[in-house]
This record gives sequence, C-alpha cells and structure tokens, in this order.
Amino acid sequence: MKVFIIVALMAVVSAQGPYKPSSNSVAPYKSEYPSYKPGYPAPAYKPVYPTPSYKPDFPSPKPEYPAPSYKSEYPSPAYKPAYPSKSYDYPPMPYKFEWAVKDDYTYNDYAHEETSDDKGQVTGSYRTLLPDGRTQVVNYKADDYTGYIADVKYEGEAKYPAEYKPAYKPAYPEPAYKPAYSEQGYKPAYPQPAYPAPAYKPAYPTAKYPAYPAPIYPARY
Repeated sequence: MKVFIIVALMAVVSAQGPYKPSSNSVAPYKSEYPSYKPGYPAPAYKPVYPTPSYKPDFPSPKPEYPAPSYKSEYPSPAYKPAYPSKSYDYPPMPYKFEWAVKDDYTYNDYAHEETSDDKGQVTGSYRTLLPDGRTQVVNYKADDYTGYIADVKYEGEAKYPAEYKPAYKPAYPEPAYKPAYSEQGYKPAYPQPAYPAPAYKPAYPTAKYPAYPAPIYPARY
C-alpha cells in the first residue's frame, strides 16, 4: 500500500514538469503613507556681530636710529706662534746638571746628577739617605730604544734604635678624696619599733602520712 502511494506521488510530480517563473510583471510597492517632509527650512545660524579684528590704537614702534655697525680702526690680529710647528724634528740637545743637599740637623742627605749626549742617550745617578742609616744609590740610563734601565744599590748597614719606653709622670698629684661624713657606722635617727616581731603559726596541724613497706615482687625465674 505504501509503495503504491509513493509511486502515485512521483507520477503527479513528473506530470507537472519543471518550474517556470511567471511572465506577469509585478507592480512596485507603494506605501500608503506619504514620506515625512519638514514644513520649515533648516535653520542657518549667523552671528549678529561681525568677527572682531583687533587693531592696536598706536602704530608699531620703529627705531629712530639705524642699527650700529662697529668698525675697528685696527685690523684683526693674526696670532702666530713664536716657535715653528715642527718642534719634534730638532736633534737632541746635550746637557748636564748636578745638585746635592746635605743637612745633618734635619737628616736630609741626597744628590742627583744627569748627562745627555747629542744622540738622546741619558745617564745619571741619585742617592738618598734612608731612615735606617743606609744610603740608596740608583744608577740609570735611558734612550729611545732600550727605555729606562736602573741599577739600585745600598751602602752601609741598617741600624735601628733601642725600643723607646717613655716614663709618663703626671704633672699634678693624684687626688685624695675624703668623705665629708664620719667613717663610723651609720645609725638611723628614728627609734626602733616597740612591737615584737610577729611569729606566724599555722592554724592546722602538720599532716602525717602513713608509711607503707616497699612491695616485694616474686622472681619469674
């Protein structure tokens, strides 16, 4: 029965054929109510007063005198160094100096001497008296190739003074303080109290506990 109904429906659908749109034109939709239009024009705001234009009551000041132009009566100075620009191209200048200081009161004793030749090689020496009594002597030489080379030596033996222990003595004697009161026993000025010292006794007797013998446990083994 179900198969029959399905076959009948398929036959009806096939008899109708494919869908074709209608050739009748459809009138456009028109609203029953008119479109809203305002009865007055849009307001155009215009200021009652014109735009202010500020103008000063007095004119801009103008200088009565022209800008000064200073002209010197003398030409601009041209500074030139007194020495030539290539100062390192000169050959070494030989020199020699020597000085010494010796003052026994202030323990200043030192000297220095130095010599340089036309090739730039410098040799010299200096000595200094050290606080321990020795004299330090330094012989050195220096040039552009080997640099500075020094040889240090010491003359004499070091001497150290004995340990100095100052004995301090105060310039004033030690103060001896003495109390203004007598060294005897101090006794108060108030009398002793007339009542006897209280003896506290408890209102209840001292508890006595019974004495039990120590338990004796029998040995297991």
